[in-house]
Amino acid sequence: MTVLEDRIEMAHESEELTLDALFERLEHMPVPEGYKVEIVEGAVFMSPQRDTHWEIILAIVEQLRTKYPRKRVKSDVRVDYPGHLNGFASDVTLVAEGAEKDSKGLWRSKDIEFVAEVISKGTAANDYGPKKIAYALAEVLAYLVADPYQGKCHLYTQPKDGEYLTELSVAFGADVDMTTTPLELTLKTDEFPRD
Repeated sequence: MTVLEDRIEMAHESEELTLDALFERLEHMPVPEGYKVEIVEGAVFMSPQRDTHWEIILAIVEQLRTKYPRKRVKSDVRVDYPGHLNGFASDVTLVAEGAEKDSKGLWRSKDIEFVAEVISKGTAANDYGPKKIAYALAEVLAYLVADPYQGKCHLYTQPKDGEYLTELSVAFGADVDMTTTPLELTLKTDEFPRD
């Protein structure tokens, strides 16, 4: 079969493309080791996991683990979010206490309390744009963007009608005060590396 025949067959199989169908097809594709795959507004993105990226993720996870049990802290786990074909594998996700997976074995976006994304150059526009909107629509209480290129963290809180009403920007090295959010903790950024 040619690529064109594959595309024609795919078009005839289903007029409506679903996240499950997209992820199923992605499972059969050769994704390079060290890359993460997400679907944002129906487009597939692959981004490399760099040392800087991992160091920041690990620092966030370690700090969350001082307050929350391991089973509530996730990384790179698919969650489907509101909007057109949004299946994200966020860098760090905190699920609500007592949350249960849906019938497909996925965490439900309504049960996500906190998300952290570490910026990659190629996908930064997603983290500041469509993903931020999707997290706000899902009413994720706190969304943190750690940007090693800027050397800053941006904390978005108070989701309402697809946007966050408050934003706090903090330079790496200073603390991110999340004590007024349901997380009730202070995130230290002094060990966050810059790119």
